[in-house]
Amino acid sequence: MTGRAPRTPGEELLLARISAAAGREHLGRRRATYTGAARTVHANTVRVRAVRCLLTLVRYAGPSAVSGYDVARLDLYEHGMTVAAKGRIHVVRYDTTQVRTSPPRPYGPARGGTTHTLTDVGGRRVVLRGGPERGDAAEWWAEIQRGVVRARLPRALAALGQGERLTFGDVWLTREEIGYGEVRATWSRVRRVRARDGAVELDIDGTWHGLGSKASGIPDHFVLRALVERLGPDVGR
Repeated sequence: MTGRAPRTPGEELLLARISAAAGREHLGRRRATYTGAARTVHANTVRVRAVRCLLTLVRYAGPSAVSGYDVARLDLYEHGMTVAAKGRIHVVRYDTTQVRTSPPRPYGPARGGTTHTLTDVGGRRVVLRGGPERGDAAEWWAEIQRGVVRARLPRALAALGQGERLTFGDVWLTREEIGYGEVRATWSRVRRVRARDGAVELDIDGTWHGLGSKASGIPDHFVLRALVERLGPDVGR
């Protein structure tokens, strides 16, 4: 039976850098490591879509390459994650990051895969997607979502309990109601929230109402979903 090949000096150095970066931000115990693809959106860039068109990015040769993205090592921890790509290590904390998800596009360099934009501890935006095979992308993305919800939901519920108003893009909610534009409803009328075909919808009294915004325009929309599931009348269904 063949054991795992020994790490190269370069791999040992990378692991040491990752561990040190995670330790500085108190990310806790490492849970899993995955391979994905990543690119950085510079702070002075207004729209991610514009970056896709204007920036010239390094492309890796070989089967691990993803057009417009760099091969990335994703290390998931208890309280966050690290993204190592192109010699740089980004640290993301689940309790402070902002996450936006964009559905697959039929054209352009990111066609064929969902992208997830996270804010690291330095305020830089990192765009993630699966590698060419995308075999485990759903697994690491689900773990990231669980980590963010686990870190953010208790604080959000506490803030609502203290009478604060929370916003997710143009969607707002209080401990009494939720709304967007002209659409608003008390929690006793709200059953579910979902992202369907790139749009966010609320089930109010059994009827689905669009919130007028794409899921990609609502930060942390899965945290919003968790709040609706907790505050709505059909919790536990």
